[in-house]
Amino acid sequence: MAKEEIVPVAQKYTLTITEASAYFNIGIKKLRHIAEEYAGELSIRSGSKYLIIRTKFEAFLANTSTI
Repeated sequence: MAKEEIVPVAQKYTLTITEASAYFNIGIKKLRHIAEEYAGELSIRSGSKYLIIRTKFEAFLANTSTI
């Protein structure tokens, strides 16, 4: 079997809530709230989980003074 390639978090297009929490140093509950509030803009839903769109979330953080 071929070994599965692991993509670094900084190169992924979408991040799970757990990955985004570690990457952006923001709590899981806060990220989930933001993902629900900005669904379609900053996040997408895959089944029952939210995926954060990394590039859009980085831009959101750059333009926000508080979260």
